[in-house]
Amino acid sequence: MFELQGVTAGYGETVVLRHVSLSVPPGSVVALLGPNGAGKTTLLRVASGLLRPRSGRVRLDGEDVTGRPIHRLANAGICHVPEGRGIFPSLTVRENLVMQAPPGREEAAIERAGAAFPVLTDRLAQPAGTLSGGQQQMLALARTYVAEPKVVFLDEVSMGLAPRVVDTIFEFLDRLRAEGTSLLVVEQYITRALAIADYVYLLQRGRVVFAGEPAEVDGERVFSEYLGMDTSVGSGRRGVMR
Repeated sequence: MFELQGVTAGYGETVVLRHVSLSVPPGSVVALLGPNGAGKTTLLRVASGLLRPRSGRVRLDGEDVTGRPIHRLANAGICHVPEGRGIFPSLTVRENLVMQAPPGREEAAIERAGAAFPVLTDRLAQPAGTLSGGQQQMLALARTYVAEPKVVFLDEVSMGLAPRVVDTIFEFLDRLRAEGTSLLVVEQYITRALAIADYVYLLQRGRVVFAGEPAEVDGERVFSEYLGMDTSVGSGRRGVMR
């Protein structure tokens, strides 16, 4: 179980999140949706330890991990895939994977990554920065597989990718969930996020305005009433709720 309890956070004098509470049950997928500027990325930064909250608590399996160093959170089972390409471009594909692998299990981790994304197997010696955008995102996601985390935070991992690559990405997320990894997903493809989610949170101006199951997310009511948006976003139009 991963939880945020009454979290307030921001940058300098600017408050972005206001008394936000959220939970990710074991083995579940939670979709975090909201308009631009709602605070979604800030929430993920707090969750992974990149940003310390001004108040509130971050808990993992019942333990208070608020303010714990990032490397200790990673060792405890937290993994954050940021917006963009979370890789080391000057290192090879193999080196990127080895850096994320548990000690003594480097080769097994490389095989595991190749099973998830076979295209990476043929490019192990290639500098990661020379991969295509889709391949770089596969590499970024592969580390969530080789590190074997308990919970993964994913920030717009389909952004800028071709539809066929997006299909591959979502198939991989299904695989992660099937293996028991918990996912907190910020995603531009609304309908696809809802299709894999067990629970949904909507953020508006740094506050949770809706929490429930995907079946409760009615475009007419939630997106219009809570977020003041045109209900056509429920059709899955890209970019509206980034």
